[in-house]
Amino acid sequence: MRILFLGDVVGRAGRNAISERLPGLREDWKLDFIVVNGENATSGMGLNASHAKAILAAGADVITLGDHAFDQRDMYGYIAQEPRIIRPLNFAKDAPGRGAGIFEATRGRKVLVTQALGQVFMKRPFSDPFSAIEAELKKAPLMGRVQASLVDIHCEATSEKMGMGHWCDGRASVVVGTHTHIPTGDAQILPKGTAFQADAGMCGDYNSVIGMEKEEPMRRFITGMGKGRFTPALEEATLSGLFVETDDMTGKAKRVAMIRNGGRLQPSSPDSAWPPA
Repeated sequence: MRILFLGDVVGRAGRNAISERLPGLREDWKLDFIVVNGENATSGMGLNASHAKAILAAGADVITLGDHAFDQRDMYGYIAQEPRIIRPLNFAKDAPGRGAGIFEATRGRKVLVTQALGQVFMKRPFSDPFSAIEAELKKAPLMGRVQASLVDIHCEATSEKMGMGHWCDGRASVVVGTHTHIPTGDAQILPKGTAFQADAGMCGDYNSVIGMEKEEPMRRFITGMGKGRFTPALEEATLSGLFVETDDMTGKAKRVAMIRNGGRLQPSSPDSAWPPA
């Protein structure tokens, strides 16, 4: 199965790139299943129903969220009626929606998608992500209920993301980090067969400070004082993420490649997947 995961969509630039390019990428790259993290798609803070619909219409099979899951108020109601949106398992006890789901890919194959928030350096105290993910992997094991599974670990620390990768190694097809908006250069297949990247990066304008216009974050760094709100940058976006090809018999990863499409970053596509086909 050929799976594409795209990192945090940031603002209008990220949304436009998804709408304009994702349908063609699905066809060109012969993708079977696409997951998009939409956590910052609406004004850089959360995701509203209208923008969620646009991402799904562009070809995303599932949207994951993050710590800004409910910054847009209409998501409270919309997530309850749209099963293709996954919020973190450990967000809050009373959060609407769900933190995991089993979805259909091409040829009727089943894929588990789940997400958890990390604990290290995060602003809010979230419950243990490891036990939350463990429970979902046990309910839908590879070679059992699903042919593939993807874990989105949304947190600050690369060490915590790497810990989750090794914790899930051999039990999930893909573990990929989100939240920090900068793609890490560590895409790999772990020893027991799980594809891993500590952070997929963002789908946004990289002539920015993690997707935001530079002036306000730089002012805060330099003076320690804010003057206005963060505003998403609007130049051409780079779609950043991870491509993984899995074995339908085992659910484990066979090939992996970092994805960078358009915008300012050096291009990378499934053609550069390791090991070569």
